[in-house]
Amino acid sequence: MAEIKYDIKRGADIYRVIYGSRLQSWISTGKIKIGEILVWRSGLSGWRKPEELPELAVFFEKFKQHQLRRFKRQRLKRQLLHKRQIRDILIVDDEKDMCSLLADTLNQKKYHVAIANTKRDALDCIKRQMPDLVFLDLKLPDGDGIKLLSRIKKISPQSIVNIISAYGSEETRDQAKQRGAYAFIDKPFTESQILSSITKLSK
Repeated sequence: MAEIKYDIKRGADIYRVIYGSRLQSWISTGKIKIGEILVWRSGLSGWRKPEELPELAVFFEKFKQHQLRRFKRQRLKRQLLHKRQIRDILIVDDEKDMCSLLADTLNQKKYHVAIANTKRDALDCIKRQMPDLVFLDLKLPDGDGIKLLSRIKKISPQSIVNIISAYGSEETRDQAKQRGAYAFIDKPFTESQILSSITKLSK
């Protein structure tokens, strides 16, 4: 059965002869939202909003339900994270003095702290004792912290990972978020920033 074709009008732009499957894809991915585009179904007359056409309205409804399910999953994830009791913390950074100072601060707050200065040491620590929270630097002598982040989330998916780095470009932040990082803390950071990041997880 041949697909229905449409003329699409968005502002001053008109895209001629668009197949229904492409239009449905745009709706399903949110590229087209309700009320923001006009369609001319081939063989008929008059511009209409896509949600007014029965064969397209169903795709808006599916997208709406998809967004609702996504929102509920994100809300549940936040609720679960906020209910976590943070006890065991792993610091992964090759700056040994900084690790010692941060560990002293956290120990004084009654947290159990382990330190790893390399990717290999970090993986060994996680396999022995899955931490509640990891502070992870992105520049390590034996590997990329972004790749290590993926390994951590695979080995210990319940561990929360906060990135600590002096290389916080937008691209790096997006990559870290996509691979499961909870927060990104820029270096140099303060003691209060670190403690605040932990407090947020326990509220």
